[in-house]
Amino acid sequence: MTVPDHAHLTYPRIAASGDRAIVVELSDRISEETNMRVVALADDLESNPIAGIVETVPTYRSLLVSYDPLVVRGRDLSALLLERLSGIAIDGRRGRRLVVPVIYGGDVGLDLTEMAEMKEMSVAELIAAHGSADYRVYMIGFAPGFAYLGGLPEKLHTPRLAVPRQRIEASAIGIGGKQASINSVPGPSGWRFIGRTPIKVFDPTRSDAFLLKAGDHVRFRAIEKDEAAALDAAVASGAPHIEWEDA
Repeated sequence: MTVPDHAHLTYPRIAASGDRAIVVELSDRISEETNMRVVALADDLESNPIAGIVETVPTYRSLLVSYDPLVVRGRDLSALLLERLSGIAIDGRRGRRLVVPVIYGGDVGLDLTEMAEMKEMSVAELIAAHGSADYRVYMIGFAPGFAYLGGLPEKLHTPRLAVPRQRIEASAIGIGGKQASINSVPGPSGWRFIGRTPIKVFDPTRSDAFLLKAGDHVRFRAIEKDEAAALDAAVASGAPHIEWEDA
């Protein structure tokens, strides 16, 4: 078996993904700058469409582009995408930031105390560290509306559990390796969970079911039980308070 020598690859590069999609790879490494270019290309294709493109899906370092081969050939589309990419400039704008209220600990924050002990921190210090960072949404994937968040402080990097739990509720606040997360739907997970938020990042009853998108930012804000109860009631009534700020 021949192992590809990625050291000699040049970027950007185009890779086929079946007969109806291509991948525009911008780097072999994950970085905020690379992800900004991925998102910028996706945004540009949305505002200035190329005939035949059906959908784009941003990832950490690449953009999946699905297309209709009856409208445009993959070879022609590849050339158009590389040309489009060459004209995109990153202007430094960081977009919007969602402020996520979090009640730490409790039934959902199963790992809060243990993580604090692992890190030789107090629970209050861990909560402060978690809330001090500006997190970037690198991509949406795995489950509907599940956002992979980069920017977790290094001192909070923690391996996933050796044995995943079979069910973690939606809106649980997690840490897995170098990443942070907000559970979008209930399901199994090997991440460690330290609290929950009253807001829903995925709600199929909303006009826009997905609260976050690639390129957004997130800040976590600690709340107490009374505020959590009030926010839970607002969400249940269909009038959630969603707080955005400039990133």
